[in-house]
Amino acid sequence: QVQLVESGGGSVQAGDSLRLSCVVHGRTFASNAMGWIRQAPGKEREVVAALTFSSGTTYYSTSAKGRFTISRDNAKNTVYLQMSSLKPEDTGVYYCAAPFRGFIYNASELHEYDYWGQGTQVTVSA
Repeated sequence: QVQLVESGGGSVQAGDSLRLSCVVHGRTFASNAMGWIRQAPGKEREVVAALTFSSGTTYYSTSAKGRFTISRDNAKNTVYLQMSSLKPEDTGVYYCAAPFRGFIYNASELHEYDYWGQGTQVTVSA
């Protein structure tokens, strides 16, 4: 059984940085695509960053580009989301997610992701 466990969320001020972590249990994901999805209050879930495959090809949403960095540590079966210059509009629950088949065609599409963590809350105050 695959389990994704996020951590690292919290309450910060605008301009601060946070690093989210997602540990994958039950599956070696060295070559797996992974994504970080945000659900802001009152809004639909949005993919903010993704590793499309083990080669390191990345995807970032327009809002995340230049401020967020997704990375992985295969030895720890962990994927990270480094967020800097945080804004109040970055507030939301952040989920990590992975596709069953290991790769994704369109990183921005939520239906590409089959396994989801429980989410970690990020709150950014002005």
